[in-house]
This record gives sequence, C-alpha cells and structure tokens, in this order.
Amino acid sequence: MLGKWYARWMFTWETALTTRDENRVVRPVEWGFEWLDDFLRSHDSECAPEDDRMVALNEAIVRESDSFFGYEPPSDYRLEERHPQLFPTNVRPETLAHDAKLRDMAVSGKLKSAQFLRFTSPVRTPYPENNLVNARWYPAPEEKQVGKPKQAMIVMPQWNADAFSHNALCSLFNRFGISALRLSKPYHDIRRPMELERSDYAVSSNIGRTIAACRQAVVDIRCCLDWLEAQGYEQFGILGTSLGSCYAFIASAHDARLRVNAFNHASTSFGDVVWTGQSTRHIRKAFEDAGMTQERLQKLWASISPVSYMERFAATPKKVLVVHATYDLTFLREYSLEVLRRFSELGVDFVSKVLPCGHYTTGETPYKFIDGWYLGSFVYNAFKKLAEGPSAAKPIMESARREELLSR
Repeated sequence: MLGKWYARWMFTWETALTTRDENRVVRPVEWGFEWLDDFLRSHDSECAPEDDRMVALNEAIVRESDSFFGYEPPSDYRLEERHPQLFPTNVRPETLAHDAKLRDMAVSGKLKSAQFLRFTSPVRTPYPENNLVNARWYPAPEEKQVGKPKQAMIVMPQWNADAFSHNALCSLFNRFGISALRLSKPYHDIRRPMELERSDYAVSSNIGRTIAACRQAVVDIRCCLDWLEAQGYEQFGILGTSLGSCYAFIASAHDARLRVNAFNHASTSFGDVVWTGQSTRHIRKAFEDAGMTQERLQKLWASISPVSYMERFAATPKKVLVVHATYDLTFLREYSLEVLRRFSELGVDFVSKVLPCGHYTTGETPYKFIDGWYLGSFVYNAFKKLAEGPSAAKPIMESARREELLSR
C-alpha cells in the first residue's frame, strides 16, 4: 500500500517537473540529409524514398562508424579565462533572477573568473558559436596528484543543462586528485545559437541534424582527450547524464582511452527514448503528425543508439557504472534494464545503482545527494584501481596502436 502511494506521488512530482517549462516548440519533421552531406556522398541511394534512404544511411554509419566518428585533430586549442555565465534554457522567474544575479556579481567583481578550454570542432555546422567547443577546466591540485598517474574525467551534463550543471561533480573529482573538463554539448550554453531559448537543435524532429549533433559531441569528446594527453594525463574517464550518457557511451565505444565510464541514466535506443519519454513529447508529436511510428524512428536513429555499439563498447577493458531510476518517465526503466542485461551478456565489468525517484527528480533533494554519492564513490574507486593496476606504469599507447585496437 505504501509502495503504491509512493509511486503515485513520485510520478506526479516527475510529471510536474517535466511540464513546468512552456517554451518547448513542436517543429515540423525534416529529413536533414544536408547535415550528413560528407558521409552521404558515398553512401546515398537518391532513387529510394526518403525514409528508406535515411534508414540505409544509418546502417552505413553503424558499419563504418570508425570513419563517421573519425576526425582531423584541431590545431587551435587554447585556455580562455572569463566569468562563468548561466545560459538558462527556461524562462521561469527564479531562473532569470539567478542569471541576473550572476551577471551583477561579475560586473561588481564578486564572481571569480574560470578557465575554459576552447577549440574549433572538426565537425562544422552553420552556427559559428556552436563550432567553437567550450569545456570548463577543473585541474586537480598538484599535491593531490602526487604518486599516481595523472587522471582526468570528461563530464557531459543532461540535455538543456545550463552552464552550471554538474560543476559540483567536477569540484568533487578535484578533491580526489582527478582533473575534469566539463564539456558543453553541441548547441548548449555558450554554444547555443541566438535564435534559440532551449538547446533544441541537439535533439529535434530534424533527423539528420540530431545525428550530426551526436557525431559532433563524440568527436569533441575525443578531441578533449587529445588535449588532456598533451598535458601529460594518462588515465581517462567520462561521466554522462541522460543525453550526455548517450554521447559518452558512443565516444567510449570508439575510443579505448576512456577506461572509467559513469552513465547517469542509460537507455538502449535513441528513438525509443524520444518516442516514450515525457521530456520529448513535443518531438514525438511532430513525428506522429507526420505519420511516423516508434519502430520506424528506432531505425532512423539507429546510428546514435547505444544498442548499435554494445559489442564494440565491450571489446576493450572498462570500469562502468550504470545509474537508473525506478520511476523514470523519460528513460523508461525497461530500457535501462535492457542495458544491464546486454552488459551482463557481453561480460562488461559494471556496477548497477538504482535511485528511488525519476529522471527529473534526480536533481531534487535528497535524491541528488544519493546520486552524487554513487557517482563520486564509483569514480574514486575506479581510478584508484586503475592507478594500482599493472598497466598504471606503462606509457600511453601510441595513436596508431589505438587506431589498430579500435578497428578490430
């Protein structure tokens, strides 16, 4: 009886949180082939219907994902110092007041400046602000790095995160002697085009643009790893939440350097999440209006679905945490359990943790502290084991060797 009451209360709370923002826009369905033009030139069948063309393109991307998620390394890495800004994605009064307060603090000199890694993304879009990658840099104190390999985490927050989301986790990792890059996803915070209130172009009813956004995020992650290696870092991990979890998984499946993986909410199919999740109901409406089905959407976004790269992910040694929520209405529990089942079948070294809340309520008290404990303790222990392992003293594998491993 108590369990049923708690479930109803949690679902009501979760629904309230996912419906409070009124600036979600239903946009018309677009195929977006132009966003994948470079790959399309050698993998297109123009005589086929558009939906069949896009399905075939996804199949080609999965087959040749090394090429699709490959990149020419940037040559313009630099550290930029500036005052942090919030870049809110909602227009709630309390959020706008917080944004105004931060701006006033910056003007009055009461807000400390921060360092940000900037470079040009190898994946270009029509938006100059989106093409300039942004990652807030949290270097660990030197005294906490003594006596162990230099370790670093890349942190990828959730869809529509503001620029302060997950910063506390980066500070926590610093206390463990682990540096962190808090990466702004494509179309998020400072990378968001001026025409948008939300980070809509990362996930939308434009099928090709959504695929291209994932491609850009994966490539940007790998470029951050290159920069960290150039700074002398030897052991790497990644933490992704929600959409960030999807991006993190695909990056790790294509880059053996990511040995520590924390997936904060995980699912199998990108299309399933968009179709069934509360937070993407406006995108589903666009597809339904166009006569689309869930099964078709699975195939149209197969190339950015973790399930397409499970075997590849499991092929290299990794330490993995999967956190899911019992009452999740955005990443349905059944899809998270499928991730765990596939990991078990493939022999992935993973830990599963369950939150007694939902997707959005993960960010509320007390659940955010439980989640923070799961994530922080896992990252600490995983890196500790890596540092103590037999491979800790070995030099970083050469780039050619990495490519050899990834091509198997």
